[in-house]
Amino acid sequence: MPQELLGCDFCKFVNYEDSDDFYLYELGTNKCEPLYSYEHFVKNRIIVHFVLNGKGILRLNGRQYDVGAHQIFLIPPDTRTFYQADKDDPWEYIWFHIGGPKIPLILKEAGLTPSTPVYTPVACADKIEDLARDILNNYTRQYYCVGTLYKICDYMIENSSLKQEDSFDNSLTYVKNVISYIQLKYSEPVKIENIAFSLGLNRSYLTRLFKEATGYSLQEYLMTYRMKMAIKLLSENRLSVGDIASAVGYGDTFTFSKAFKRHFGYSPSECRGIDYGMALGMIGQARANIQNRDS
Repeated sequence: MPQELLGCDFCKFVNYEDSDDFYLYELGTNKCEPLYSYEHFVKNRIIVHFVLNGKGILRLNGRQYDVGAHQIFLIPPDTRTFYQADKDDPWEYIWFHIGGPKIPLILKEAGLTPSTPVYTPVACADKIEDLARDILNNYTRQYYCVGTLYKICDYMIENSSLKQEDSFDNSLTYVKNVISYIQLKYSEPVKIENIAFSLGLNRSYLTRLFKEATGYSLQEYLMTYRMKMAIKLLSENRLSVGDIASAVGYGDTFTFSKAFKRHFGYSPSECRGIDYGMALGMIGQARANIQNRDS
């Protein structure tokens, strides 16, 4: 069951990670008191706020932005960010903690980036906000929530005043093709040189492009995807650990088990047969603990 947090109007921790590319971790609402403020520094997650009414300010990377009703603002990962409600007309907003390798790409297509962290729709603001409310009303339905988030992103892309021109989107196309390649070939020996060659790009250039667009290195994304597929197979409890190692692209069980333990903090045998949704929540927390320990 999703967990609940006191101290705001509504908040749920859901840890929805079944989608390969789009994760939803937390969602909530807040009707702020005058001058209510918050400072964030969140690792490996993005927070998106939908301002329903009122106004406030956002401070990010040395700049201050005025944000008002029907706008959306971004809290990037690994970036200290401050925001505050207005004294006379404090804002009310819906927020989502999201993640996944395609999220920065999707938001960039809409023009929402760390350098342009405030989004203003040219139309359909009411539809975007209705969809955000719909997620809150159906937060227990994982696939419904993730599917509705995709709808929100589609509206944002189609109705953005900062929508990227097609001529600028070549880099995003390359990154999408890399993700598709890895998702198709993850069970085989995958070499970065082969991916770059298939796209007609220099390896160093592709590596930099992918990191800038997704926040993952190519090797990190390949590892993450393989481990997620391994968890899924372990939850089904049909194959041996050795067979699972082979199915996700590892030549031997020892190397796979070592990589799995390093990635999640648990051995494959400890995750065998566990409910897939529970496993994703458990390993998500384990990874957060490992990241906090190493930071």
